[in-house]
Amino acid sequence: MTDLTGKTAIITGASRGIGAAAARHLAGLGATVVLAARSETAIAEIAAEIVQAGGRALALPCDVASVTEMRALIDRAQAETGRIDILVNNAGVIEPVARLADSDPEAWGTVVDINLKGVYHGLRFAIPEMLKAGGGTVINISSGAATGALEGWSHYCATKAGVLSLTRVADLEYRDSGIRVIGLSPGTVATEMQVQIRASGINPVSQLDPSVHIPADWVARAIAWLCGPEADAWRGTDFSLKSPEGRAAVGLPG
Repeated sequence: MTDLTGKTAIITGASRGIGAAAARHLAGLGATVVLAARSETAIAEIAAEIVQAGGRALALPCDVASVTEMRALIDRAQAETGRIDILVNNAGVIEPVARLADSDPEAWGTVVDINLKGVYHGLRFAIPEMLKAGGGTVINISSGAATGALEGWSHYCATKAGVLSLTRVADLEYRDSGIRVIGLSPGTVATEMQVQIRASGINPVSQLDPSVHIPADWVARAIAWLCGPEADAWRGTDFSLKSPEGRAAVGLPG
């Protein structure tokens, strides 16, 4: 189990689902966790829960689509904790699901702002702080949609493909400076996003039985594992939890 004692981890989209699970798990491994999301009330409640359990947590409201707010998030996390060791670029949306000819251009662009530009903003402002400290780890939450086409998901497929490219470029540019950048493709996870996908009724993913979705805690455990040296082979690419080999490496049931 990865020991994160003394490290600071920023997690975007931390108000629920994967982000909330990651915050709880990384805090349990000793990290000071900075929970970032638009919902101030939700992240404050989770941070309070972590502190009550003996962990260290800070809740900082932030819209990842905003350059100003993301810069302020990184600056305050650095000021409050003295370091930034881990960034989990998790914030992402999939609604509204629609075929291209039926899609709303403004809503489509909003997904790009959150899913793609939000990851760029995290990289842009966290990497300089990590370079000053001599290294750090960035985990970009990816998806099988990064390399596949799914009906109704043009916005999600395009943005996750973009995130995979950002993972590759960031690794190319900063690997030799001690920055570890890895994507995590978890498969389908039992979160609110899957409820939204099922309600859309579009493409085979919406037809999956809810019982096949993995718990968010499994993804949190994978994030922690990716922060350790055992995951170095996946730097600059996506690590998948869909394969038995991937789950075995993390210590999850096959």
